[in-house]
Amino acid sequence: MPDGASLFPTPGAVLDYWIGAATDDHLFADRQHKLWFSKSEATDSFITRNFSALYAALTDGLAETWAERGARSRLAAIIVLDQFSRNMFRESGRAFEADTLARQLAETGVQTGDDLELTEIERSFFYLPFEHSESLADQDEAVRLFQRLAADARSAFKPICESSLDYAQRHRDVIRKFGRFPHRNAVLERSNTAAESDYLSKPGAGF
Repeated sequence: MPDGASLFPTPGAVLDYWIGAATDDHLFADRQHKLWFSKSEATDSFITRNFSALYAALTDGLAETWAERGARSRLAAIIVLDQFSRNMFRESGRAFEADTLARQLAETGVQTGDDLELTEIERSFFYLPFEHSESLADQDEAVRLFQRLAADARSAFKPICESSLDYAQRHRDVIRKFGRFPHRNAVLERSNTAAESDYLSKPGAGF
């Protein structure tokens, strides 16, 4: 497996596009929320055009190579597998197909302390694979990690990190109640229970 240096965007290119100045500028981070969490056909198209080949390579072994290079390279792999997948395969079950790999990269990185080498926004994306899991144990870990992040955060970043913690707790609440994310049922061709249908009928349901 080639290391991808000449064939694909580098880890640095992934991080420059997705995080950029948000590492140290909380106002820039606030503005980036539109890129990160708002539905945009333009963003989806850009990511598909520029990163789909990289995504395929990461799922085919390149992720381990990147992870071995250090915390920021590991983070870049996590972002492509856990975030870009949701842009490239929106409204498709494929959006979640690399979640297990992303979580494994994050879990190993937490065990080795890679996450503690990163800034607040970088750590937030490092931890999202736990939040995206339908395992309650992973959800508990997400809440623990975001609690630690909120405690560690620089004062300017505390509001952002506290908001991230709130989202982690809300995700865990859903898994505690249903054992899965009901808003994924349609694209994963899963039938809703009556309780899930009631939940999904309410404004703001899902993430």
